[in-house]
Parts: sequence; C-alpha cells; structure tokens
Amino acid sequence: MPQESSTHKRPDVAPPPNFIRNIIKEDEASGKFGGRVATRFPPEPNGYLHIGHAKSICLNFGLAAENNGTCNLRFDDTNPTKESVEYVESIQEDVRWLGFDWEDRLFFASDYFEKLYGFAVQLIKKGKAYIDSLSADDIRTYRGTLTEPGKESPFRNRPVEENLDLFTRMRAGEFAEGTHVLRAKIDMAHPNLLMRDPTLYRIRKAAHHRTGNKWCIYPMYDFTHCLSDSLEGVTHSICTLEFEINRQLYDWVLDALDVYHPQQIEFARLNLTYTVLSKRKLIQLVEEGHVTGWDDPRMPTLSGMRRRGYTPEAIRNFCERIGVARRDSMVDMALLDYTLREDLNKRAWRVMGVLRPLKVIIDNYPEGQVEELEADNSPEDPGLGKRKLPFSRELFIERDDFMENAPRKYFRLSPGREVRLKHAYYITCVKAIKDEETGEVVELHCTYDPTTRGGWSEDGRKVKGTLHWVSAPHAIRAEVRLYDHLFTRENPADEKEGLRFKDFLNPESLTTLSDAVLEPSLKNARADTFYQFLRQGYFCLDQQDSTDNRPVFNRTTTLRDTWAKIKKKK
Repeated sequence: MPQESSTHKRPDVAPPPNFIRNIIKEDEASGKFGGRVATRFPPEPNGYLHIGHAKSICLNFGLAAENNGTCNLRFDDTNPTKESVEYVESIQEDVRWLGFDWEDRLFFASDYFEKLYGFAVQLIKKGKAYIDSLSADDIRTYRGTLTEPGKESPFRNRPVEENLDLFTRMRAGEFAEGTHVLRAKIDMAHPNLLMRDPTLYRIRKAAHHRTGNKWCIYPMYDFTHCLSDSLEGVTHSICTLEFEINRQLYDWVLDALDVYHPQQIEFARLNLTYTVLSKRKLIQLVEEGHVTGWDDPRMPTLSGMRRRGYTPEAIRNFCERIGVARRDSMVDMALLDYTLREDLNKRAWRVMGVLRPLKVIIDNYPEGQVEELEADNSPEDPGLGKRKLPFSRELFIERDDFMENAPRKYFRLSPGREVRLKHAYYITCVKAIKDEETGEVVELHCTYDPTTRGGWSEDGRKVKGTLHWVSAPHAIRAEVRLYDHLFTRENPADEKEGLRFKDFLNPESLTTLSDAVLEPSLKNARADTFYQFLRQGYFCLDQQDSTDNRPVFNRTTTLRDTWAKIKKKK
C-alpha cells in the first residue's frame, strides 16, 4: 500500500531503544511491509481516555514519527449501547491536547460495517462460520472450561444456504435480540477458549451514534479490530498484553479471509499506584457520584488531569521515562509527580497565596501608606519579567506560620521572634489577639524594620524564617481546592478479603478552602498559565468553576519531591 504523507517529524534526538523499536528497525532493514511503518490508536468510544491510554498514544504516534510513518486515529465503535458522540469528541480533544495529529486519517469501524458484513458472508460461504440459535447461557455452558473441552452446538452443521438466509434475515431485523448469533467454526476443543467458535455478530436493536438505525446486527470487537487494521494497511498493530490471547483469533480471521495481515505486538499496560485504570471501574466512580464527573481533577482521565493542571509535556515525558516492557508492573505515582514538578518548575509563575489566612497589623507602619515592591515572576525564566506587589499596614500570613509557644527550632513567627516577609521587610511579633470565647488567635500585632526593604539588612543579622504574605486591602478572595490520592491503598484494584476497590476511596482526597486570599496579580489569572504559590505547591485556575468575582484554583501537586527522596534511599 502507498505511504501517505505525514506531518510527523523524526525527533531531533534518537529515543532510547525498546523491544518494539528494535522489531520495527529489523522490519525496516529486511524490507518487510515495503519499509512502511503505519500504526494506529484505536479506542472504543465508551468512556474518556486516561493516563494508561496516554502511554499507548505516545507509543503509536511516536513510532510513526520516528520512522517517517503514519498513525491513524480510529474509533472501534461496534457497541451502540455503550458509545456516544460525547466520548468521540473528548477522545479527539485529548489526543490533540497531548500534542499529536492524525491529519486526515480519522476512521471509524462503523465506516466498514458494509465491508465487515461482506467478510462475514465470505466466511459463511467458506463453511467457516454459522448461525447459532443457542441462548447466551447455553453458549457459555457449551464452551467448556480450561480443563474440559467444549461441546459443539447442535446448529454448528447447518447448511451454508440456511446460514446465509438466517444471516440476511438477521440484518433485516426479523429476529429478536439473543435469538441468533454468527459464530466462527474453529475448534471447540481448542486450549484457547477464545478459539472455541467465538461469536462474530450479534443482534442489537439499538441506534448507533453514527449509523443511526441502519443496522440491527453489529460485529464483535475481535472480528472488527483485526479487519479494520487490515483495511487501513496498518503494519504494526501495537496492543497491550491483555490482547495477546486474542492474537490467535485475529490471525485465524485474517488467514481465513486471505486478506492483508498486519503484525501484532503486545506491550505491558500502565498500572499506577493509588488509582484505578479500569474503564469499568472509572465509569462506576462517575455514575455512582464518587467524583463530580469524568473531568474531576482526582480522576486519572486526561480531561481530569488537564483540569488539575498537568501539562501534556509532563505526561509525554512520563510515558517516555517509564519505557515499554513485555511484563506488567506497578509504577509509583511519585514518579509521575516528579516528572510533573520537573516541568512545572520551568514554566510556573511564582506568586503568593495565603490559604488559611491570619491577619497581621504592623503597628509602626504609616496608616494609609501603600508601597509597591518588585518581585521576579520566575527564577527559572527571566523572560517572564517582574511584577509589582502592594505592601500595606495590614497583611495576611498563613495561620500555620504562627505559633504562640514555639519550640527551639521553630523558625516562623512567634512572640518576640523576627522573620522575613518575602520581597518585603523584617517583622517582629509583639502581641497576639485571641478570641475571648474560643481562645483562638485571630490577629497579630507586629513591628517592622524600615531599613530591611527587599528582605535583607545592612547590619547582616540573620533571619532564618521567610514567610509569604498578601496585603489585606488588595487581596483577592478565592476558593482553593487541595487534591490528594483518590484511594488510600497503593493497589486499590487488589480486591482481597472481601473488599471492593471503592472501599479504599480516600475521604480526604479533596479539601476545599473557601477563604483563601491571593495577591492582586492573580485577578487576571489565565487557565493556560501555571502558578507556583510560594511554599504551597503548584496551582492552576479552574476554568469550569471560576467566576470573575470568585476565582477557583486547583492544586496540581505539592512542592515535596517524594521521588527524589526515594531515589536517594536506593
């Protein structure tokens, strides 16, 4: 088949080798497939994409780019009862967001329904498929077990003409769902249960999101998938390991029809700690209301991660870092966080936000005076420039940055102790005002040293503590959402001892702070800009819930570098 043009470019730096890259390199050297490399990403539109899909997307589009090849985006849309336009659109958005372009190669398995029907007719004519009228329960019973062979259906030896007639009438809608199926005639004693006369077509009287009510029979995934790869001229059909057992069936279908035969290669899927990547389980979380939707920032979906503030660059780097293997393994979430911080550190604006505010009054600062102090927007990128910070007599600091009876190594604010305010002055706590009923500290009175503007003194005295702050009259009121792992268990999918994965949901996965105060520059915050709240973590504007009067910020990740600590211990 001719090589289609592609905008994919070879990477400037050769990617590290892996077994799939090695196979493709060998195939190119031997002239297999005429030197072509054609891959595809073939999701089913029955849910949103997650971080596990990102690994497959990066791999398939990456292999195409590395070898001047092509990568198709194809929707294997064979189950009208579970698929929707919403999922189709979200998947396209996610692939684009990750940075990949399928150009004009957007395909749907439903585009091939007529051809697939023709292939099924060919199998019937060849005596390699038949209409079975057993019930679904009986088909399962007849299939046998791993230790016992299956039993042939009493309808297995129907004449070809009768099979063709029944199949035609199935298409015409004469029969109810469950009355007939089309099965391949292979081997009911085959050690691979998938080869024991698998179902190829079933009756589904449901409207399809693209074909409407044109069809009332739909091909099974295993029949459709391999033939779609064949029709598109895919050279290397990259699948995850759970499809290794399906390869025998794919080979049988393609060989029985004597059509073009792609090469299937399996790799280990991504398993990530403190989350689940089963689409079935993710659907449960959404439908049962454990999360606010597919784009909940706690979800491992790409839409959720995008809303939380993950960058496509970080996800692509993560996928490259974990590599491609033949065996399943568990990847530590800390590695994803590490990769994310690595990227955000380069691009995030440094700003100040006080999440749990405590009022500070500087007694010796002139009433009504406002100074403008200068602050760098990023130490990593001088090109981001500087900004002005208003400073006044009344400020907010973090409640956790004050302790009335501080231990010896406490370097934040306490009575009689001096600290540095970032970009501003040294201040000393003079008095703490408490609520008469609760005893809670509600206000601090301090003095400042006017000679320490900028956060340093000419006499060289050392101040160990540096606090972030916000000028009270200029503060922006905001809601801040702090996210943690969605699950408390490292592997929530390990459902032992009678427990379900939902039993490990983390009740503290979301903490909402409704009274946070932010520096005034964040009044113009943008959803496409990343921020580091000094000493707090990385944050982004929640485009969905923010209003002009009430911005909402999501914490993307903390500043703590867990992965770096793990690496030091090894």
